[in-house]
Amino acid sequence: MCEDVSQVPILVRREIEALIAAPLIQAYADVLGEERALAIAEGVVKDLARGQGRDLARLAGGDSLEHLIQGMAAFSSGGAHEIEPLEGGPNRMDWNTTRCRYAEMYQRHGLERYGYLLSCGRDFALFEGFNPAMKLARTQTIMEGHDLCDFRLELKTE
Repeated sequence: MCEDVSQVPILVRREIEALIAAPLIQAYADVLGEERALAIAEGVVKDLARGQGRDLARLAGGDSLEHLIQGMAAFSSGGAHEIEPLEGGPNRMDWNTTRCRYAEMYQRHGLERYGYLLSCGRDFALFEGFNPAMKLARTQTIMEGHDLCDFRLELKTE
């Protein structure tokens, strides 16, 4: 028996969350309208992600790019992502995700409609919570049907 949710791989946590959250969001959409229900869910997911980013920085022992690299390993555990590192720099970390088992999981459950909201949409807020000076740029995701996710993360030092 698992006595600590942090011992459950993040991919499995996201699957459990999606199987509960998606029907709730749909039920709220039926009552409140889709736009309002999605906006409320997006706000909640982003708030949770900011908090997880702060927790990640605390657990990693700091909020530098090096600390982030250590902490981010949990998100790819069990082969959840296949990543192609690109050139970076002292204040920059760029990579492409070429396989995303999160997207595959949402598709397997017929929940791809909510996949971006529940997973990809939290990335920006997670990095913001980890370090408010970190800025993510991303123009495409596998979840949205592209071949890769292009992550460009910069630590603003000014």
